Amino acid sequence: MTEPNPPPEISNMSFEDALAELEQIVRRLEAGQVKLDEAILSYERGALLRQHCERKLNEAQQRVERIVIGADGALSTEPTKFD
Repeated sequence: MTEPNPPPEISNMSFEDALAELEQIVRRLEAGQVKLDEAILSYERGALLRQHCERKLNEAQQRVERIVIGADGALSTEPTKFD
């Protein structure tokens, strides 16, 4: 099963804003003082925020390059290999 695409208001969020909202949702749910319907909606939004944050992290990871020194001493970059 594929994850749904987040709505535009989430897709347009920065990683930091999405993470901050996700943390707020987690705190509210952990406090246990939300009604069931609100908890379900919050959980669903939190899942979309988590997906968005993971996508942003993956994009950043793919863009990371590392500097390497060649045999002749020249500097160049290559994609970082993550294991």
